[in-house]
Amino acid sequence: MTPSPAASPPPPRPAQTQPPHRPRPPRTLRKRRATLLTVGFLVATVLPPQTLFAQANLPDGVDTALAYCTNIADEAADARFAKKAAKLKLMEDQIDSRLAALEKKRAEYQEWLERRERFLEQAQEGLVSIYSTMRPDAASEQLAAMNELTAAAIVAKLAPRAASAVLNEMETEKAARIATIMAGLARPNDDRGNG
Repeated sequence: MTPSPAASPPPPRPAQTQPPHRPRPPRTLRKRRATLLTVGFLVATVLPPQTLFAQANLPDGVDTALAYCTNIADEAADARFAKKAAKLKLMEDQIDSRLAALEKKRAEYQEWLERRERFLEQAQEGLVSIYSTMRPDAASEQLAAMNELTAAAIVAKLAPRAASAVLNEMETEKAARIATIMAGLARPNDDRGNG
C-alpha cells in the first residue's frame, strides 16, 4: 500500500465584513438588571416618594433633584391635562363648525326641494292640457306674458315635442330664463322670475 498524502488544510475562508457590535453582557447580568429594574419600578409605584427619598442615602444634589421633581409632579400633570383639554376644545369647535356647515347645506337642499314641489304644483293638469293643444306660436305668446315661474311649470309638464316648439317660438331671452328655471338653477328671490 502506498502511503496517503498528508491531509492538506482547507482553504482559508474569505473574511466576512460585519459591522462592529457591542459585546452583550452575560445572560445572568441581563437577568439581574431586568429584575432590579422591575423591583425598582414596583417599589416606586407602591411606596410614596417621600418614603423612598427619606430612606435612601443619596448624595445632596440627587436628593434635591428628586425632591424638586416630586414637588412639581402635580403641576406638570395639570399642565399636560390643560394642554389635552385645549386640544379637545379645538377639535370640538372644528366639529361644531363642520356640523353647522352641513346643517346649512341640508337646509338649502330642503328649501330647493320645497321650491321644486311648489313649482310643479303651479301647473295644474287642466291648464297643461289646454296649452298642449294650442298652436306653438299662440302658446308661446301667452306663456311669455305670464309669470316666468308659472310658465316654466307649464312648459315642464308639456310633452317634450310640444315644449320645444313653444320655446322655439318664444323670445330668446325669455325662453332661456324659463329653461333656467326648469333646470332648477334660479333662486327664489331672483328678480327675473317676477315676469
